[in-house]
Amino acid sequence: MAERPEDLNLPNAVITRIIKEALPDGVNISKEARSAISRAASVFVLYATSCANNFAMKGKRKTLNASDVLSAMEEMEFQRFITPLKEALEAYRREQKGKKEASEQKKKDKDRKTDSEEQDKSRDEDNDEDEERLEEEEQNEEEEVDN
Repeated sequence: MAERPEDLNLPNAVITRIIKEALPDGVNISKEARSAISRAASVFVLYATSCANNFAMKGKRKTLNASDVLSAMEEMEFQRFITPLKEALEAYRREQKGKKEASEQKKKDKDRKTDSEEQDKSRDEDNDEDEERLEEEEQNEEEEVDN
């Protein structure tokens, strides 16, 4: 864990981007205000994490999960964030499922391609052997005709 609260600050670039997205065009923010928002965001994240950790500990787990975070939001009296968080979580899960399915499909396609290439190679080898055998037979026939 960090020893000083300053060590736990969120990256300034991230805070600045979030602030710019939240404010209307043409509205500026002072460095002091940006710093205050950054500290407040860090405190919020720490508090939410601590509350979520309490729910994980009650469940005798060392890993925080989404339900711990949602329960923490409710305990912190941030009920209005629960629905948007659930929606974001579902979107994230759908995205991950789609990525997993795409990865599995890519692996299957690769395996099929490899199998197909092996079959083609095997056919080519068989054809080469057939051609060699035909050439030998033709040579043998020519030798017999010459004799």
